[in-house]
Amino acid sequence: MKYLTAIFARLMALWAMISFVLTFIFFFILSLPCWIIREPKGQELFIGIARVWMHIWLRMVGCPPVIKGRHYFQKGKTYIVTFNHNSLMDVPLSCPFVPGANKTIAKSSFTKIPVFGMYYSKGSVLVDRKSEVSRRQSFERMIRTLQKGMHMCIYPEGTRNRTGEPLKKFYDGAFRLAEDTQTDIIPALIFFTKKVLPPEKAFWFMPHRLELHFLPPVSVSGKNYETLREEVYEIMKAYYVGYSKKSIKK
Repeated sequence: MKYLTAIFARLMALWAMISFVLTFIFFFILSLPCWIIREPKGQELFIGIARVWMHIWLRMVGCPPVIKGRHYFQKGKTYIVTFNHNSLMDVPLSCPFVPGANKTIAKSSFTKIPVFGMYYSKGSVLVDRKSEVSRRQSFERMIRTLQKGMHMCIYPEGTRNRTGEPLKKFYDGAFRLAEDTQTDIIPALIFFTKKVLPPEKAFWFMPHRLELHFLPPVSVSGKNYETLREEVYEIMKAYYVGYSKKSIKK
């Protein structure tokens, strides 16, 4: 049985790669006008096209998305959205499904990929984590992104969680940004992506529904970044543990 599962998972990995590339070409061409439309309108259109793409592709690979809590985004208000990070599958499930124009903080190394790097950079505030100058510049670009009326999406764990804990320790960046700009935070929890793309397995893809839950906004008023970091961490951890237990019982 394990042998058949492994064969299926690798065939699905091949299909996921092929279908991703083919659909990407189509939607990349469709999104080209977004580069010449001023932000935030151009970015809102870009995210909308990406959302349609991901709705289609995720269903093609047997990973229908379930999105909850979109009503917490108040129209006309900008938020910092903090996601947990378990798998590379978090990326197609996160930013495309955030209501409205948004950008995510992302590694600059991905821009080296031909064509896709151009698309990737459009949706991102790029940073080279090894460079202090780059980190400082990316922080300034995130401030400008919020000032333009776009949400800023951040994975405060920094990298994928390969531990046995619900969440890794949070870095300060998202919460310093919230304090400096007085921007409320919407915690967001992603579920089941580790089942689809387990970090310890190479060339493996196992279809499973994916879920993204937005939680009520956390007010920044009267709080410093350390207080915000701990508050958001505890909220996200409690929700992740509680919902994971419910899912096991189903």
